[in-house]
Amino acid sequence: MPFTQISLKKGKSAEFRSALMEEIYLAMRESIGIPEDDRFAIISELEPGNFNNSGNYAGIHRSDDVVFIQITLNAGRSVELKKALYSEIAKRLSINPGVRSEDIVISLIEVAKEDWSLGNGEAQYA
Repeated sequence: MPFTQISLKKGKSAEFRSALMEEIYLAMRESIGIPEDDRFAIISELEPGNFNNSGNYAGIHRSDDVVFIQITLNAGRSVELKKALYSEIAKRLSINPGVRSEDIVISLIEVAKEDWSLGNGEAQYA
């Protein structure tokens, strides 16, 4: 059960934001095999002065339209699967809604299965 947090500059359309969530979900389905309908995501829109994209860090020039994607998921996927996920997200978002691949910053947070409660105060995966 991944939980996706997306942060971006305020002012994008509802269609743009919806496409971000949908394409990231589809990328996870395609590359790391998450279950159908496993859609847990939020978007935070930030004023321009409330984020720093580190400009040219790692030799990648990011614009002010950077999209930060943080995915919390169960631990245990291989480096190859993680690379496939990064690639699939970048490919999909460059097509829809049209984010430059240089402007896609992704981080994964891996947790144990017992670290989730999906409701009712229960640890469904424990």
